Amino acid sequence: MTICHSHNLNDQDAAATRPYGIRVTLPPGDTFRLVLGDDWSTEHWFPDKASRDRAMADMAHRHRYSRIGDDPRIRLEAIER
Repeated sequence: MTICHSHNLNDQDAAATRPYGIRVTLPPGDTFRLVLGDDWSTEHWFPDKASRDRAMADMAHRHRYSRIGDDPRIRLEAIER
């Protein structure tokens, strides 16, 4: 079977060059847990702390096109390999 979009594959070598990460989880009691499950989390990896910190600050901000009263409910945690 061929791969249609090989650029979408995980690059195992990239893991070694991106040691700084952000773990994203949902707070306890968040209703989105009913959709994703109580153990849902995802991670984003970056080559340096500065890139990670900029991305983390951006992820924590309220989306500019959100409705009044909508706030991010995700929990962000800085992690390292």
